[in-house]
Amino acid sequence: MHHPSVRQDFPPVPAAPPIRLVVADDNPVVRAGLTALLSGREDTTVVAEAADGREAYEATLRHRPDVVLLDVRMPGVDGISALPHLVRLAPVMMLTYSHEAETVREALRLGAGGYLVHGEFTAEQLVRAVRDVREGRPHVTPGAARALLDELRSSATAQSGAGFPALGPSLVGKASPESLSQLQSAVGQSFRSQFQLSAREAEIMDLVASGLTNQQIAAVCFISEKTVKNHINRIFAKLHSTNRAQAAAKWLGVA
Repeated sequence: MHHPSVRQDFPPVPAAPPIRLVVADDNPVVRAGLTALLSGREDTTVVAEAADGREAYEATLRHRPDVVLLDVRMPGVDGISALPHLVRLAPVMMLTYSHEAETVREALRLGAGGYLVHGEFTAEQLVRAVRDVREGRPHVTPGAARALLDELRSSATAQSGAGFPALGPSLVGKASPESLSQLQSAVGQSFRSQFQLSAREAEIMDLVASGLTNQQIAAVCFISEKTVKNHINRIFAKLHSTNRAQAAAKWLGVA
C-alpha cells in the first residue's frame, strides 16, 4: 500500500515576509551600503532611504516600515529632533557614529528602541538587533552602553539640597551632568555601603535612580528584563523600600 510522503501531506511553511526598513543617513555611501546589505537578504528589505529627519518622517509616514534605522547627525532636521515624531509611527533604532553619553541618553529617553554604533556590530548582529527592536527588545552596542554607564556612575549618585522631588522620577532626562556631578560629592561610597549591595546591584540602583526603565537598564547592562526585575527585588529588600522613588531617595541620601 502506498503511503503519501510527509512532504506531500505537509507543504513547507512559507517564509515570513522580510522586515521592512527605512534607512536615514545623510552619508550616501553609508546609506547605499546599508541598503545593499539589508535588501540582499531574505529576512530584511529597505523600502525607502532618507537623507535627513524630515525625509525619514515622510518616508515612514508613506511606507509604514517595521523599523526605522536613524542616524543622529544630519543636516536640516537631525535624528534626535525627528525621533519623537518617528517613534509614534514605527520602532526606531539609532544607527550612528555618535556615542556621546548625552546623545545616547537623550535618544533612549525620547523612545529609541536601540542604539548601535557603526563598527561595533556584524551584519548578523545588525539584523538580530532590527528583529529585536521590532519586537520591543532593546539593543545598545558596547560603546554606547559604556558612555552612558560612565556618565551615570560619575554623576547620578547624589544628594540635592532641594530634596529628591526636585530631581524628579526621570532624573536622567532633566538634570544636567554638571548639576549631578556637584551632587555626587555630597554622598560618598561609604554612605551607600550600609545597604550592602553587590557591585552589580549598585550599578543597577544607579540606573534606577537616574530614571531608566527596566527595559533600558536591560539594554545598558546586556541582561534580560527578568534579571533586572530580580536584581531590583533584592535591592528593594536591602533598602527596605517598596517602590523606585523610595529606593532612589534612600540611595541618594534624601529619604
